[in-house]
Amino acid sequence: MADNKRIVLSSDHAAIDMRQAIAKHIADKGWEVVDIGPTTPESTHYPKHGEAAARKVASGDCALGIILCGTGQGIMMAANKVKGIRCGVCADPFSARMIREHNDANMLSIGARVIGESLALEIVDAFLGAEFEGGRHGTRVDMIKAIEA
Repeated sequence: MADNKRIVLSSDHAAIDMRQAIAKHIADKGWEVVDIGPTTPESTHYPKHGEAAARKVASGDCALGIILCGTGQGIMMAANKVKGIRCGVCADPFSARMIREHNDANMLSIGARVIGESLALEIVDAFLGAEFEGGRHGTRVDMIKAIEA
């Protein structure tokens, strides 16, 4: 992953402002941000945005993804339907670090109506700063991958 510093961001209409703040935050940290929208506040369907971001990660075009909706739950469910995606909703930095270290998560979901921007940025930093530990966790991630087969 060290060679690929591309990260995809997407959301529904409820999370545009937070997504844009996150995009700026991570671009300032050296990531190449692929923001696939939306850009206007009209109501939109979160499943299509979760799927679109997940496909960019699953294809290898982007190393990681961050997706947002009101609760983070619906968009996460859509993303996890794409083979190869392990996405978790996080409302605290500890969980964000753990889904990377223990679950080898390649996507993070955030609820824009659940947490504020400052906490969201801390969660993003925890997620991006963590690395998969492997070992016994690798066995468990392989078990998750086997479910997809």
